[in-house]
Amino acid sequence: MDPQTRNSAIAAAIILVGFGLAAHYLPKVMIAVGNWSTVAAGFVGVAFVAAFFMLFWWRGKSRGG
Repeated sequence: MDPQTRNSAIAAAIILVGFGLAAHYLPKVMIAVGNWSTVAAGFVGVAFVAAFFMLFWWRGKSRGG
């Protein structure tokens, strides 16, 4: 495994673990926000999913892939 591939794999693993932890707490966050506004809670969920895909899209784009 060359260093560039290894660094990409490490970065992907860190991102997945970070989003995994965020996903673990997402229901509690959405319930807390939902007590204030159900529409805002929906936006929190959509923003989380969009951020996941946008991060990998941005990373691929910046790496020239």
